[in-house]
Amino acid sequence: MSLIALHKPYGVLSQFTPDGSPNRTLAEFGLPSGVYPLGRLDADSEGLLLLSDEPGLNHRLLDPEAGHRRTYWVQVERVPEAGALRALETGLLIQGHRTLPARAWRLDPPPDMPARQPPIRFRKSVPDCWIAIELGEGKNRQVRRMTAAVGHPTLRLVRVRIGTFDLGALPAGRWRELTSDERRQVFGQGAVSRR
Repeated sequence: MSLIALHKPYGVLSQFTPDGSPNRTLAEFGLPSGVYPLGRLDADSEGLLLLSDEPGLNHRLLDPEAGHRRTYWVQVERVPEAGALRALETGLLIQGHRTLPARAWRLDPPPDMPARQPPIRFRKSVPDCWIAIELGEGKNRQVRRMTAAVGHPTLRLVRVRIGTFDLGALPAGRWRELTSDERRQVFGQGAVSRR
């Protein structure tokens, strides 16, 4: 049984089979047979994607009652004021659902991220800013909808942490198996399987 961290690049689906779009799939990364993604990242999002061949881990990770926090670095249009960050934290009504309390803060200095291919949209007259958002839930395109709702559309979205496990310096397109200690960082003390 394994738990794998993949740095999912931009333009890759969180699935192994094509969907008719021009996006690549997980099949081209040489992952072990039998693993499946725990949750998902949209094709236009990047960063930490966990995969496993262990039954039940998907529910344990994604159940909001379990409180597994996920942290995203988000490049947004314009520089958010304190009120916009506070609105992200206290919750927003999006498509009839009120988001759960979250944490949001500006990343100053901005993270040292390699350029994305293709590059983000650049507008000389509109500044951008990097913020961090930590959530305990993961509705479809939630971070993008949240930043748009406070007037700061997302330009780039990178998931950098699940639980207390960080993506770290794992290059885009690379994967590795997590150690027992790293599994505990994702799931907590009770998550380590007895091999």
